[in-house]
Formats: sequence, C-alpha cells, structure tokens
Amino acid sequence: MNIIGLVIGMALLLLASPVRADTLEKLVMPGPVTAAHQKVENGCAKCHAPFNKGDQKSLCIACHDKVGADIKAGQGFHGRDAAARSRECRTCHSDHKGRAFDIVGLNKEAFDHVSTDFKLSGAHAAAVCVACHAPGRKFRDAPTGCVDCHENRDVHKGDLGKDCASCHTPEAWRKAAFDHAKTKFPLTGAHAKVQCSACHPSARYKETPLACVSCHGLGDVHQGAFGGKCDQCHAATTWKTVKFDHAATDFPLRGRHGALACALCHTPTMKSAKLASGCVDCHKADDVHKGANGPVCRDCHGEASWKTVSFNHDKDTKFPLRGGHKKAACNDCHKQDPKKVRLQATCASCHGQSDPHKGQLGTACASCHGEETWADKVRFDHDMSVFPLLGLHVGAPCEACHMTAAFKDAGAGCTDCHLAEDAHKGALGPACANCHNPNGWTFWRFDHGSETDFALQGGHENLACGACHRPGTQPQKLAVACISCHAVDDIHNGRFGARCERCHGVDNFKKVRIKR
Repeated sequence: MNIIGLVIGMALLLLASPVRADTLEKLVMPGPVTAAHQKVENGCAKCHAPFNKGDQKSLCIACHDKVGADIKAGQGFHGRDAAARSRECRTCHSDHKGRAFDIVGLNKEAFDHVSTDFKLSGAHAAAVCVACHAPGRKFRDAPTGCVDCHENRDVHKGDLGKDCASCHTPEAWRKAAFDHAKTKFPLTGAHAKVQCSACHPSARYKETPLACVSCHGLGDVHQGAFGGKCDQCHAATTWKTVKFDHAATDFPLRGRHGALACALCHTPTMKSAKLASGCVDCHKADDVHKGANGPVCRDCHGEASWKTVSFNHDKDTKFPLRGGHKKAACNDCHKQDPKKVRLQATCASCHGQSDPHKGQLGTACASCHGEETWADKVRFDHDMSVFPLLGLHVGAPCEACHMTAAFKDAGAGCTDCHLAEDAHKGALGPACANCHNPNGWTFWRFDHGSETDFALQGGHENLACGACHRPGTQPQKLAVACISCHAVDDIHNGRFGARCERCHGVDNFKKVRIKR
C-alpha cells in the first residue's frame, strides 16, 4: 500500500462524498448547456444520476412536470407518440452543445401533427405554424379551442358559446353541420331553403321567435283577420299548399272554384260574417243574361267554366245543336230573353243577312250546306243542273266558274269560261266540245279522215295542225291539192304539173311511183 494504494484510497474517499462527486463531474462536463438549462448548469444532479445514463428521464420529468403529466395521461405529443413516450428524453433533446443550441430540435417540415391533441384537418392543414404557435411560447401550450383563434371572427358575438365545431367544420365556415331538426323549430318545406340570416338577423340565434307571424306578419294577405297561426291552414311547403278542407263547409270547392284565391270570396271583412253561397252573390256582374234566366246559374252551367253548360239543347228544345252550332255562344242566337222571345228554327232566320246568294236559291240552306261550315260538305248535285261536272270540271272550285255568289249567272258554254284559252282564236266556233273533251285540251276527238275531205295519211299523220292551218287561214276553206302546201318543195319547178300524187306517195317524196 504505497503510493498506488494512497491514490486509490483518495479516489474512493472522493467518490463516497456527493459534494466531491459533483465536483469531479464538473471536471468532465462536455460543454455549456442550452440557455434554458443555464440556471441548473452547476447542479449536475438536477439532470444526471452520478455516472448513470439510464436514470435521466425521471429527472427530466421532475422538472418538466407538464410533460410528465401528458405521458401519464396519454395526451399531448409526448403522451400519444409511442417513441416519445418510451425513449429517454436525451434521444431527441441532447444538451451541452452551447447556450444558443435549439434543444427542442423540432423539424417543422416533417412533424406529424396527428400525434398531437389537435389533428390538422380541413383549412387548418394549410395554416402556417406561427398562426397558432406564438413565438416565445412552448408548442404544447398552443390553445385548441375554436374561439382561442377565431374569437374576432365570431359573427355570433359569443351568443352560441365557444364550441364552433358543434356547427361548423374545419373545411370552411359556411359548411355548417348544425342540425336544426334538434331545435324547437325543425326546418321543413320551404324553410329548409331559407338563409340563416332571414330568420336570424345580425347572427342572433338565441330567443328567436317561433310564431309564423313573427316572420310572415308583413306578408299576411289576410291582414291579421285569421289570427297568427298560419299553419292551421297553410303548409310549410308553400303558401299555396293549403291544408284547410273547404269540403267540410257548406260550400265544397269544385271545378274552377278549387283554383281560386281565398281573398276573391273572403275579403278581410268577411271573417266573422257568414259568406253567401248563391251563384249571383259572386257572379251577378258576369251574368250575360242580365237576370233573365233567374239567379240559379247552376241550372244550366257547370262549375268547370261558364262554357260548360248542363242545359241540354238537343233534348230540351226543338233545335238540336249539331256541327258548327255546337260551337256557337248562346247569345249568338239568343239576343233577347229566350223565355220571352221564341226563336224560329229556319236557317234564314239567323243566316239570312249573310246569304251570299241574296235569296235567289231560296231559304232552305240545308238542302245544299251541312252544319259544320258553309264550305264543308256541300251537298249540291251539279249533275242535276244543265251543266253536269265531267273530267277536270269536277276538281274546279266553284268560284272558278261562278264569279259571283249568285251562281245562276254563270254561263254553260265552253267559251264562257275558256275564251281566253282558245288557240284557234274563234276560227272553229264556240263549241269546243265538238273536238275537245273535259279531261284536258290535249284529249281531243276530231277525226280528220271522216269529218274533212282530206284524210291524214303517211307523213301527214304526225304533222302538227299548225303546219297546214296557219294563222289567218280558214280551216273550212283550206285547199287540199299537194301543190298548195308543197310548191316550195317542187324540184321540178312545175314541169310535171300540180298533181304530185301521180308519182309520189304520201309517206315521203323519195318513194316515187313511175309509170312507164
């Protein structure tokens, strides 16, 4: 136990004393601590168990008690993240690297906020860190309540409390998840489409009145005459959807009455007074009969419209309404009270003044005309007249020949209508029918062989009439000699006389019959 033993003894003595051990550790300190730990730099035992690296976490938590509480409660980053919860603190937060060293060591770009108590969703995901984490404050101390950040933007001015998330979503303020059905006023019908501000002006939601008239009082067409409970008659879908059952009254609404506005009959002064239900009570001004037929309109008229008449003219009178008469208005015929003035049932009694024939065909219009229209299905048989309709005459309209409505002044001769179309200019007389038939001018039956002295044979057969019968000639006096037409064709210049037929045939000049 010489010098070596003495040294060992002294070392053991120093180690046995805590003060001496702390002094020795100062001698081996690797460097200055961060500014946050500066005040405990001289007390190594605050952060380190003497020469025992495995027992530092408990010492860290002893100072950082809020972090320790998070780990114990399983909340916050250190309580939720498995690595942060189980590892030694120095794994992420090493020290002794100088006063200015960032011991937190947070990588803002890579940090996953899912491991915290406030997951970034919706519009929060795009927010910059300093928007919530104020400089100089610890990250864990950032507030998580909605109003902590958005109080200045609260349009409700705190009336709805601080839990904005109970109605709004992180995506946008306008995406509200508030369920109005859970309130005392579920939104049904047209209310579901109304903007919140329509009922909640200035974003005031508390103590909003629920009565219909509180919102719709100004639009009450009844002017308060029927009270304030609009829902007794009206549905929430639309004002026009009325729940009031008029069929339960003494006047069920049928036909046109069912589509009428209430105010047309029920004026504001009619609330307590019993409304009269007689036809003339409402329709006296509409009575085209001026009271002549009595006050009970329904005896003749239905409720669908005035035009729907239950009066049966076919059975109740001697003049059944057929054809165009069915479409006539009553006062077209009944100009006066029908109970006092008895109408005649003849055509001329109504249509005499509009008779285009001016009475020359008599008064029995029905002998020719039907009851649909004057022009439709005229039954006049033209074959019984002096001019039966044949050929193209059948399709000709009446006015093509009958220039006036008198009808009897139309002539029956061909030239009475076709004089302007006479290609013969009157040369063949006025009796076109001698040659032509009614089927068309091109269909003619004139026989040149039997009705003239010159039968058309050979080359003459296909000639046009005008080739021989030129303008200015008289057809009855036309010469029949060959030379009268063919003088210009005579290559013999008259040396063989005028009787061409002695040598030539009628087919053509080249066929020559030479007699020797």
